[in-house]
Amino acid sequence: MNKKIRKVVIPAAGFGTRFLPQTKAMPKEMLPIVDKPVIQYVVEEAVDSGIKDIIIVTGSAKRAIEDHFDTPNAELIKNLEQGGKHELMESVKKISDMANFIYIRQKGAYGNGTPILSAEPAIEDEPFAVLWGDEFIYAKPPRLKQMIDVYEKYGGVVISGVRINKKEDLVRYGIADVTLVEGNVYKINSIVEKPTPDEAPSNLATHGAYILPPEIFEALRNLNPGKGGEIWLVDAINVLREQGVPIYAVEIQDSKYYDTGNKIEYMKTVVELALEHDDIKDEFKKFLSELDLK
Repeated sequence: MNKKIRKVVIPAAGFGTRFLPQTKAMPKEMLPIVDKPVIQYVVEEAVDSGIKDIIIVTGSAKRAIEDHFDTPNAELIKNLEQGGKHELMESVKKISDMANFIYIRQKGAYGNGTPILSAEPAIEDEPFAVLWGDEFIYAKPPRLKQMIDVYEKYGGVVISGVRINKKEDLVRYGIADVTLVEGNVYKINSIVEKPTPDEAPSNLATHGAYILPPEIFEALRNLNPGKGGEIWLVDAINVLREQGVPIYAVEIQDSKYYDTGNKIEYMKTVVELALEHDDIKDEFKKFLSELDLK
């Protein structure tokens, strides 16, 4: 029996340079999608997948993340209660109650493998999940739940898979060379990090969410810097694959991927979710229809 997945690591230590000057003092993970920050969508996915222990790896100028998931200010709650805004008050109180939050400051070389290694003291000797803090997937059932189901059947490493339809976008992701196992589950033969369209072995991006065994920590510790002089998680995963650990990709079903890590995709996400928001969707749709887009 594979050990149960009980913990999720959310790396949230990046500088957010693509959103400067907005992110000079505000974490990119706290950019609002209508009325919730990006990272709250990520945490909600973990909670909806049955996870209660959330480990957020932070850097400098990230205190707003801790404040957001902390117990709400008593003065704020009193103000909402006196104003009769009970539904809003409950939604604010729910944020801190939905999970157990642990915060770790990132240390080490630059790269997306470093925050994973920084989380080791909170993980110890058990498998765990990783979700990036500046993007999310809306899926039913949740992406992470689909991945946990595959992990419980096959073990190993499990990575979420998203099809990339535009060839020019392949260079933004880790692209997998895969063999079909069953349905939407693939055995990963190798992963090419940020390939050119001609180098890409498929259009399946292994990206955004991972289930990893504790052996990943030793692999990360022994890595030499890879492309760009960075410590890449994919390089450590390839080490495990060479050691005989099976690596699987799950092409997430009934899903929509929201990449909020760059300006144009962030704006698309805000507009799309605003058009689904009960409080504003009708008025917002009317506003958009009246724009003179020449």
